[in-house]
Amino acid sequence: MSRVERKGMIRRLSPGLSLSRQCEVLSISRSSYYYRPKGESPENLALMRCIDGLFLKYPFYGSRQMARQLRRNGVHAGRHRVRRLMRLMGLQAIYQAPRTSTPHPAHRIYPYLLRNMEISRPDQVWCADITYIPVQRGFLYLVAIMDWQSRHVLAWRLSNTMDAAFCAEALEEALARHGAPEMFNTDQGSQFTSLAFTGVLKDAGIRISMDGRGRCMDNIFIERLWRSLKYECVYLHELSDGFVAERVIGDWIGFYNTERPHSAHDGRTPAEAYGDGGPKDRPVDMLDKAAALPTSPQAQQAQQDVINKVMAA
Repeated sequence: MSRVERKGMIRRLSPGLSLSRQCEVLSISRSSYYYRPKGESPENLALMRCIDGLFLKYPFYGSRQMARQLRRNGVHAGRHRVRRLMRLMGLQAIYQAPRTSTPHPAHRIYPYLLRNMEISRPDQVWCADITYIPVQRGFLYLVAIMDWQSRHVLAWRLSNTMDAAFCAEALEEALARHGAPEMFNTDQGSQFTSLAFTGVLKDAGIRISMDGRGRCMDNIFIERLWRSLKYECVYLHELSDGFVAERVIGDWIGFYNTERPHSAHDGRTPAEAYGDGGPKDRPVDMLDKAAALPTSPQAQQAQQDVINKVMAA
């Protein structure tokens, strides 16, 4: 049990046990019980939003290149500060990074199973990912479960911590509402390699696939979802807190699923493609819309005005 969970068990007005005795029984100090994290400063929160906007445009930037790009845009921040904030936001450049650490022995890394695979029907492959959501006085993390073929968002959750619990909750909701897919693909993030997440998949008899390290192209469809969500929703609203963020994001995901036509499905919505099985005569092409990628020249030109607005906010 973590220290945060143990702190949550303490009751200030317990009639039979003093606060000091409760802390002693749970093996935590009274000072740690009273400690409240200060959170990030308004300056760092503004910088994080700038980094997030730039990362959508340049997903191959590490902390060093991101700091250079920020300086070119008139935002001065040291590389170590940028690196800390990128880690806090869960952002990692898509280039192949050297393996400098060994995964936790309890967290198995599964092979990537989708290479050269023809994905032609709903519920053949699902995928999941986590992204950073800026709010007025902090930030949140959003996880989404998506059907690969139809791009239909099956479930999602917001959290203020990068733990595995909210990911497992979204997965369990998707399974309860839509049944089980044949295969599930994620990146190698600790939330998705945890026993809490992979255990749910194994219990449902789902084959597990994981991207190669630093390969966003292995899970490209959900990366496109994040780009659309942020440009069409998050950056256009003042998300004052988690309640507002949940409402606004929920409205947009409902619009995305049921009203927003998708070019990959001949103008049908993801919900329509998921319900009727999608195109019968055309399998999914991993690069069917190369111009839509955030690194393409066309997309960079189209997104420049949006990025400038974000940087000026």
